Amino acid sequence: MALTDEAITKLRSMIQSGELPPGARLPPENQLAAQMGISRSGVREAVKVLESARVLDVRRGDGTFVTSLEPKLLLEGVGFAVELLKDDTLLEVMEVRRLLEPAATGLAARRISEQQLEVLAGVLQDMRDASDAEMLVHADVMFHRVVIASTGNETLTSLLDGLSGRTVRARIWRGLVLGNVAQATIDEHRVIYEALRARDPFMAQSAALLHVNTSESWLRAILEG
Repeated sequence: MALTDEAITKLRSMIQSGELPPGARLPPENQLAAQMGISRSGVREAVKVLESARVLDVRRGDGTFVTSLEPKLLLEGVGFAVELLKDDTLLEVMEVRRLLEPAATGLAARRISEQQLEVLAGVLQDMRDASDAEMLVHADVMFHRVVIASTGNETLTSLLDGLSGRTVRARIWRGLVLGNVAQATIDEHRVIYEALRARDPFMAQSAALLHVNTSESWLRAILEG
């Protein structure tokens, strides 16, 4: 095992065991290296990797700290990765969304609050009033963010938010606008909203599945066009 990998493994174990809990400050580099039996250069490289992964926060002149380790922070890189994926892999991302998003929407039907329903109604109206694809993208992102957030599951929310890349959404909405079928997709959002308002998990899941399938079909047509 490379020294950097070994250092990462040991640091991760210290964090998982609670020896270094969220917010904890790491010992000085030389002390940490001696404690783990690894060279200072190995520790230094491991810290860089874990900083990139948002596990550690290096504050110049203050020290290195364990981050909050919250899902939103740790899964932030998913969104960056999705934006960089090539066309054929984007369809795989849509497949993952098809597996997760309908189930999450069904769960949201059981947990969504009246306040969140009011927000969704406003976003749905914004979607109807949108005059261009960019406004539709913004409303679309907000709509699904509120729906998934209403599950109360931060890990699921962060993961799906990362998988729902804004660039991909923009490509789909431009295609829908040019194809003069944007209204049909807006109607799909309305059906999702109505199922959530009715607190009907089955209808909410079914409506979300139909919507993701529509998005996937349009993305496939755009990529193959």
